[in-house]
Amino acid sequence: MEIAEIHHWLVRAPFSIPVEWGSGTRLGTTRLICRIRTRSGHEGWGETQCLIDSTPAAFGTAAELVHGWDIRNVEGFHRLILGAGYYHHQRAAVYAIAALEMAMWDALGRALGQPLWALWGGKWRDEVRATGYVFASDPAEARRQLQLHADRGHEAFKIKIGMGADSDIALTEAARQEVGSADIRLDVNGAWTRPTAKRQLARLAEFAPNWVEQPLELSDLKGSAELRGQPIPIVLDEATYTLSDVSVALDAGAMDAALLDPHQAGGLWQCIKAAALCEAQGVPVGLHSGGELAISQAAYIHLAACIPNMTIPIDTERAWIGADVSPEPPALRDGGYAVSDRCGLGVDIDEALVEAIAVDKIEGAYLDAARPGWFPTKPSY
Repeated sequence: MEIAEIHHWLVRAPFSIPVEWGSGTRLGTTRLICRIRTRSGHEGWGETQCLIDSTPAAFGTAAELVHGWDIRNVEGFHRLILGAGYYHHQRAAVYAIAALEMAMWDALGRALGQPLWALWGGKWRDEVRATGYVFASDPAEARRQLQLHADRGHEAFKIKIGMGADSDIALTEAARQEVGSADIRLDVNGAWTRPTAKRQLARLAEFAPNWVEQPLELSDLKGSAELRGQPIPIVLDEATYTLSDVSVALDAGAMDAALLDPHQAGGLWQCIKAAALCEAQGVPVGLHSGGELAISQAAYIHLAACIPNMTIPIDTERAWIGADVSPEPPALRDGGYAVSDRCGLGVDIDEALVEAIAVDKIEGAYLDAARPGWFPTKPSY
């Protein structure tokens, strides 16, 4: 089951809306797609988020090292890449590792005739619930997006805030008025200082959000631990990339819940291990969305199907993605995804669709073309 061929593409799918958040405006999602073939003829596909130029560069290094690697040895592959110089630069390597590791799992599942959830302990749930994700700086637009999500059956909603103190309140108030008592999660993306966080949490309490996500800059675990005394539970995301990040955050008592991401963790197996760390301490988890196309979305569903403490509806941006690499990507129905019993990831990829959205560089991941000279700071207010 050794890897004989590796091909990869950089692709960008447009968003149907301007994705507004505290770090700028995104007009599309850039992803790195890869396909591997083993010497025995088995094929596997992988995908990862591609925000900065280090990801394609690290992928090239990883692809050279993994040629001839046995696809059954995913733990060894992860450690191989770290050992090649990335132990002290893990965040530069995790995205690249994740694409190849996902393809290895897909090929292995296909070779064994088993869905991935069956290789990871079995199917804990038959349906994976998802959040309705809102990206808007204007409360009226936020309400429009919330109504669209509610019409599609979502029962939990995530709203990007972190664009200004008064804007935080206006967007949250609009959301609560629109969705009634439904679950609301507010994503600050590390925009608040510690004093601002204390003031904003007190102001937001009347709207009873279920969670506030990444209120402080990612390295401020002490501050996050102090905020847990407030009435609104704290979720960490940017602070919980790798397995060691999750362990440190748990030891610091910095979170009530974690949003994991296999691309940021360096692979699906690393994500499962991180979830187990959280489970041992009674911490629920969900999945962060970075604009997944069909391959990663299928992987998310398999993860959520088999992780018992993944009780937070997973993030998804499917409503806003205008192109894909599969003619039949995972379908979002009534606010959730059915868990597939097909082998591997259970999704078919059309190379012509991949080529149709192929690009040669990363654009629009951060900043805002409409505001020349502007850039975000963390924290910003």
